[in-house]
Amino acid sequence: MRTIRVGLGDRAYDILIENNILATIGADLKQRGIAKRYVVVADSHVGELLGPKLMASLAAAGVSAELITFPRGEASKHLATVAELASRLAQLGLDRKDALIALGGGVTGDITGFLAAIYMRGIPFVQIPTTLLAQVDSSVGGKTGVDIPEGKNLVGAFYQPRCVYIDSSVLMSLPPAELLNGLAEVIKYGVIYDAEFFRFLAEQRQAILARDLSVLETMIARCCEIKAAVVAADEREADLRRILNFGHTLGHAVEAASNFSMAHGMAVGLGMVAACRLAVGKGIFSQDQADAVCRLIADYGLPTEIPAEFSPVQIKGFLKTDKKTVAGRPFFVLPTEIGKVVITDAVSEELIDQVLAG
Repeated sequence: MRTIRVGLGDRAYDILIENNILATIGADLKQRGIAKRYVVVADSHVGELLGPKLMASLAAAGVSAELITFPRGEASKHLATVAELASRLAQLGLDRKDALIALGGGVTGDITGFLAAIYMRGIPFVQIPTTLLAQVDSSVGGKTGVDIPEGKNLVGAFYQPRCVYIDSSVLMSLPPAELLNGLAEVIKYGVIYDAEFFRFLAEQRQAILARDLSVLETMIARCCEIKAAVVAADEREADLRRILNFGHTLGHAVEAASNFSMAHGMAVGLGMVAACRLAVGKGIFSQDQADAVCRLIADYGLPTEIPAEFSPVQIKGFLKTDKKTVAGRPFFVLPTEIGKVVITDAVSEELIDQVLAG
């Protein structure tokens, strides 16, 4: 088992990575004593697919737990879902000594974490991410929240889990599109923080796409190590943590312009390509390195060109309501070399228009 510690003082927690850890979570939770009772929250698909295995693990360890579900998909990531789930918790008699378990991808983790943050003004929760994207990114760091019509993740809270359990074996049954969805976030870590990891992703591409579990666990662990270090240094995104938004400024705008029909990772991939082009346009990133980033994104099967049907005007409109926009000026994370980035709002509208025009 690989263990990574997220160092946040009295709110520090472990990320545990192991093949088939789902079968032993019950015993570990029992030992940790986080709560006297748990409610597992999952979407309708994951609840049916993985819920029985987790519930059996909890029952075998003598951990009291119940499973509740909500409709699958990004369309459920809104305040009405949180309100409905909160009502169900109240009906079950959940109190402050109890806890939630998020079983699923990023949508489930975001909803469950936000619910835990506000139910009875805060109860503990545990993350069990079941997609690659959630395992390497959204399950770690305490960002929770939901979407509103004006933009993605505009309502939420910073609220850290008590533990994160990552079962690499669940990736074997992940649809290919979902694997690619997570790989965009994986590539992000190489560009913003670790040039050696970027090279690892290029060299191990075939093994990663073939789902070699040993290579996948090494990849996931490195992503979690990087995110843990960044979060420990800047939990609430005052400065350093903002580098994790590489590819997300225009990526979120593209995602919103698609009415959230485009997967998050695909949109982030497009956002990373756009950020590289902006950096080249500003003269802070070489064309050769930009080509290397774009080539790796393409080699993994991720898109590199914004679909023609997405209006640049509409995309720019969503930029104005993004969380990374201050006083009407969007902030971008731009690479200066592979492994290093800067955060800036000094990007002209003309350059944005040029990049959006292709």
